[in-house]
Amino acid sequence: MTLSSHTDPLSHSLQRLSTAELHGLGAQARLGLFDSGLGGLTVLRRLLCRRPGHPCIYVGDTARLPYGARSPQEIRTIAAEVVSWLRGQGAEAIVMACNTTNALALDVAQREAGVPVFGLIDSVARQIQQQRVGVLATAATASSGAYSRALRAQREGMHVVEVGCPAFVPAVERHELDSQALRSAAEHYLAPLLEARVEAIVLGCSHYPLLQPMLRQLLPSDVQLIDPAEALVSLVLSLLPADQRPASLQADLSACEVVCTGDASAFSHAAGRWLGFAPEVEAISLQSEAQGL
Repeated sequence: MTLSSHTDPLSHSLQRLSTAELHGLGAQARLGLFDSGLGGLTVLRRLLCRRPGHPCIYVGDTARLPYGARSPQEIRTIAAEVVSWLRGQGAEAIVMACNTTNALALDVAQREAGVPVFGLIDSVARQIQQQRVGVLATAATASSGAYSRALRAQREGMHVVEVGCPAFVPAVERHELDSQALRSAAEHYLAPLLEARVEAIVLGCSHYPLLQPMLRQLLPSDVQLIDPAEALVSLVLSLLPADQRPASLQADLSACEVVCTGDASAFSHAAGRWLGFAPEVEAISLQSEAQGL
């Protein structure tokens, strides 16, 4: 499988409405979500608290964690493989619960899916109103400049500073959320954002909302922390028919399948820390099932 390179996967995504945005989704449309590991569960949890019991399938690609340290070509290949697998499982829309693949492979996902694809970056870019914005992200996402392009496309003259944070994802996966080493790394990553006097900081990796308590302690109270999952979930839910069931404080995964590419037992145990219970997890093997692009 050879994937064509693409200089800017987000180049037209903000200007073009997806099929779903034009026509909506069916009430029981199965949503496929994916991430390199636990991080995307922050998106899944928000979705299934607001729409309990909606049919979903979640892929934690733990065998290839972390995505942020991989090359753009590897990330594009991974995105094609995961999206192809999700489509094979009957996903009727793809929710990219991973900023890194969103930044570097949105076009790949759109071509491979054949169904509506929703990403974190363009969803949150539509809503941010501040003029000076910082972005904490994986090294790959920060290097791509995807957030800067998406935000400036929405608001002319916006000042955006993106910082890669390679220590964050491994720490979250290990459930080390407030060690001294992590706090020191966070202070280092935040320094250029504070120097730039940012008004808001986007948590540009779906793992990072789990670090909000620590980050909040290190930031001035007037700097807003923004979780893109909120905008993404709001967009997806706006395209589903209204549901009469009330929102819940705990995610209802009764119609959700959870799989991972690594140790299923370990993933289930770790997921339980974020979901409030350990879900049933099946191990899968992802091969090069994607079409040549």
